[in-house]
Amino acid sequence: MKEWNGTPYPEMLRELPEIDISIKGIKGWLLQSEDKQVVFFDIEPIGEMPPHSHCAQWGLMVEGEMRLTIGEESRVYRKGDWYYIPPGVLHSATFLTRVNVIDIFDDPERYKIK
Repeated sequence: MKEWNGTPYPEMLRELPEIDISIKGIKGWLLQSEDKQVVFFDIEPIGEMPPHSHCAQWGLMVEGEMRLTIGEESRVYRKGDWYYIPPGVLHSATFLTRVNVIDIFDDPERYKIK
């Protein structure tokens, strides 16, 4: 059995391949399809993720609190909230607490396996 580490994700998800991400304090497990990726993120309160853009992204907050800015609109997201980031739209996030979020990316190459 793998170590729990406080994440709400069960072992069946924590057994998925980890994503290769170089940002300390961010961990993610990858579920891959032919044309999408689902990532189960566990993010420590690392502060701000700088503005960036990529493919379309839809996310669901599982636990925690983050401020997400999509384009010109900024708001705090909590457990049960969801968001959609259209392709190419500049966005950033500030992780106010430890955050667990499920993100679906409209690009099967968004993340590589660690």
